[in-house]
Amino acid sequence: MTLVKYFFLSDGWSVGRVWELGGLWNETAWRRKPQIDRLNICIWENGEKLWLYRVEDEILMVEVKPTENVESSSIGQVVLKRLITADQAIDLIGSNVEF
Repeated sequence: MTLVKYFFLSDGWSVGRVWELGGLWNETAWRRKPQIDRLNICIWENGEKLWLYRVEDEILMVEVKPTENVESSSIGQVVLKRLITADQAIDLIGSNVEF
C-alpha cells in the first residue's frame, strides 16, 4: 500500500522546491518528478480558497510561493514542514461543510 500525505494551498500559490529524506528532490536520482497532485477539493477559510494537494510519502517538505497573479504580498515563500494525513484532511474538510 502506497502512503500519501496532504496539504492545503491557497489559490494563487504554487509549489516550488521539494525535499525528501536525502535533501532536495533530485529528479536525476529518482528518474522522475515528485508526485504532487492538486485534487478537485477545496475549503474556504477566512475568505480564502484553499485547495487540497496530495503528495507521495517520500516527500518531507514542500516550498510554496505566490504566483505572479497574486496581489503584492509581503510573503515571498513558505516551506511546509508538516504535511497532514488523510484523516486530518477529512477532518478539516468536514469542519468546513456548511448546511
